[in-house]
Amino acid sequence: MSKQVLRMRVLLLKIKSASLRLFLAELVIYAFFVLAYFFLVLHFLSGWLKQVFDENKNLYAILALALIIVQGVLLEMLTSALLQVIRRDVR
Repeated sequence: MSKQVLRMRVLLLKIKSASLRLFLAELVIYAFFVLAYFFLVLHFLSGWLKQVFDENKNLYAILALALIIVQGVLLEMLTSALLQVIRRDVR
């Protein structure tokens, strides 16, 4: 094989390795934020959510969906911001 082909293979391996590391970092960060969000909601909203559940199941369902949507949006924004910082530091 020529030197150019070998250089290309080495470059592709470095790119794959960097992509895998960034993916794993994102996964760990996102998992941490999901757990933190879960425990914050459990700590601060559990009593109120239990009361709503006991009194009005339809309102509880709407609130649960709203919490899921808010969680997804906030965690995605946080994770994206942190990954931009990490990528900037890596480069």
